[in-house]
Amino acid sequence: MPTPTIEHVEVFCHRVPISAPVSTSFGIMTSRPGVFVRLTDSDGAFGWGEIFANWPAAGAEHRARLLIEDISDLVLGQRPEAPGDLWHHLDRATRIRALQCGEWGPFAHVLAGLDTAMHDMDARRAGLALWRHLAADGDAPGPARVPAYASGIHVADGTRTLPRERARGHRAFKVKIGFDASEPALLETLCGMLEPGESLMTDANQAWTLDEALAFGEATAGLPLRWLEEPIAADSPDEHWQRLSRAIPHPLAAGENIAGAADFAAATASGTLAVIQPDVAKWGGVTGCLIAGRAAVAAGHSYCPHFLGGGIGLLASAHLLAAVGGPGALEMDVNPNPLRDAFPGADPVPVEGAVALSDAPGLGIEALPPEIARYRTLALSRSRSQAGT
Repeated sequence: MPTPTIEHVEVFCHRVPISAPVSTSFGIMTSRPGVFVRLTDSDGAFGWGEIFANWPAAGAEHRARLLIEDISDLVLGQRPEAPGDLWHHLDRATRIRALQCGEWGPFAHVLAGLDTAMHDMDARRAGLALWRHLAADGDAPGPARVPAYASGIHVADGTRTLPRERARGHRAFKVKIGFDASEPALLETLCGMLEPGESLMTDANQAWTLDEALAFGEATAGLPLRWLEEPIAADSPDEHWQRLSRAIPHPLAAGENIAGAADFAAATASGTLAVIQPDVAKWGGVTGCLIAGRAAVAAGHSYCPHFLGGGIGLLASAHLLAAVGGPGALEMDVNPNPLRDAFPGADPVPVEGAVALSDAPGLGIEALPPEIARYRTLALSRSRSQAGT
């Protein structure tokens, strides 16, 4: 039988106002956006993906229009033999378009969401959960359980949030830092609250210069931090990262702001990062992150998928981690987000620091939850007949 063609592209934007902003060292989120994409082929099979849209504030609606008005003509009518074929095709076909407007990031985000949708469709067609479909033998034992950690915690809120998340079942916690000079003392307090078997990680969100990062490392040298994430800008010279890895006693982590197979390969080979953190909604989708994750684990690093968005991307991250394996952990944002929690399986209760994955086909998502319809800001679609292909 001929391979089915992609016949329909749909994208749905949502935005949830929040009473407690989510703070990072570089800015504050005053709403939680979500961009979800659905692909349907000529056999009626479908798949769901998620497109990164946390930044800038108007990014969600922009990416939806970018998909429908600038990229869908390259999607509709395609006959991918394997789910990753579409991503490789689009990566080549959109290069000049992205170059022309200087929007490498938004193009990569859209392609990532499309790739996840293709993998969801492929696994659904096979009748397998995505993590099983990605596993090398295809019949790994289940149900899968993956280690997880509580994330999105402002360091100043740690003394209140850590006990709450421990009660929920978490045994690892990541706090956001990079705000002021009081943080070494706050971290010492939080480390003193840890119980046996628990760990604390930190994320500076690219807050510091090299000298500031070195000073932080010196001030916290005696603390048992599991890792220090993005202490300097992700695109800092490699010699800066090398110097940090030699001088700071804490393992370094990064990856959410790395894009491109060559850059991930270089980051893995350099030896400066102990933890590699690609984001399935920002670059590569399932195809790219699977390659980066497996390469990281093979090189002796931890693969810990970064994610701070809606339910589809979180589920895709969990399935990727289950398929890749290794000593990684799933990032679970603990801030309220209906665009995550309304999805079946996307708000799991950790048991001793690990969460279980569903064995439902694909990502286990049939449709967008009706509870999030009131947050919708935009819905666009395009079919093959409209595209004239």
